[in-house]
Amino acid sequence: MPHAARPTVTLHDVAAAAGVSVSTASRVLGGSTRKVAPEYEARVLAAAAALRYTVDASARAMRRASDSIALIADDLTTPSMAMIVAAMEREARTAGAFVTVSSTMAASERQFETVRLLRALRPRALVLTSSRAMANALGGRLLKELVSYEREGGRVVIVGETDMPFDAIGVDDHGAGEVMGAFVARTGHRRVVILGGVPESRNMPLRTAGFVAGLRAGGLAERDIRVVHGETSRQAGFDAARRLAEEGLDGAEAVLAVNDMVAIGAMSGFRAAGLSVPGDVSVTGIDDIPLAGDVTPRLTTVALPLARAGAEAIRFALEKTGTGRRLTLEGRLVVRDSTR
Repeated sequence: MPHAARPTVTLHDVAAAAGVSVSTASRVLGGSTRKVAPEYEARVLAAAAALRYTVDASARAMRRASDSIALIADDLTTPSMAMIVAAMEREARTAGAFVTVSSTMAASERQFETVRLLRALRPRALVLTSSRAMANALGGRLLKELVSYEREGGRVVIVGETDMPFDAIGVDDHGAGEVMGAFVARTGHRRVVILGGVPESRNMPLRTAGFVAGLRAGGLAERDIRVVHGETSRQAGFDAARRLAEEGLDGAEAVLAVNDMVAIGAMSGFRAAGLSVPGDVSVTGIDDIPLAGDVTPRLTTVALPLARAGAEAIRFALEKTGTGRRLTLEGRLVVRDSTR
């Protein structure tokens, strides 16, 4: 025979039984940092135990919404994004806030819907980590949604290239590519293939243009620089390297990849084709993900301050200053074993 449902005990019931105000009972049972007189605290705890009161977790979550910072990212599966998110979480925790994370897979409509949903939950700030957070996205609907959210008291921070009027933190992608291109030219490589990612993104074309600028400044002719477009994944790098190997490298002495995962895939592809890195061909990347220093040979790359970008994004989100600031972080060349 089923048992009758136990009557719901509310915070008001506990307060009445303890002979205190609802606010006092809430401070005791809700984990508030505000002090309550010891005798009142004891009465509230005794009343809660006698009435078998349990905290309404959903209500507490709603109250804590103002402590949350919502991160909206294109893709959470990349090592570079993992470095940014980890830094955000550490920085938020030290400030007494917490980070929630959503992925949109770089789809503009999904990005817009995610912003609209999170706006209704009233987080303290929205941080968009995206290469496509542009003012004209979806006919300006995303921009309008974000502006409305800020007018309601929220904060918006963009990590990446953007033309929106919010605080933004970016890395110098063109500069990173230029530094690497200049290094490759300076070390005597005269024919180069660039694995350049998809043209539709914003940061990868900037890195590719930087490669070309650095190589040309170092004396390479335009005809000796070949750009191959593709996905920015390890598998794409592997497949591209296998195709280049089948072509006999067409005289190429170095392969410059727009990120470390593509570069690591390319090294694996060359090895599978029986070619040596860097004996037969040098390979470079950009980002300096943790794996870059662990693969064999260790990858020459440009270290981008991704962790700092994540931490700065949280600091921007928590500050109560004006909006529209721009912070651009520069990379640093890291020479290892994958180049000769």
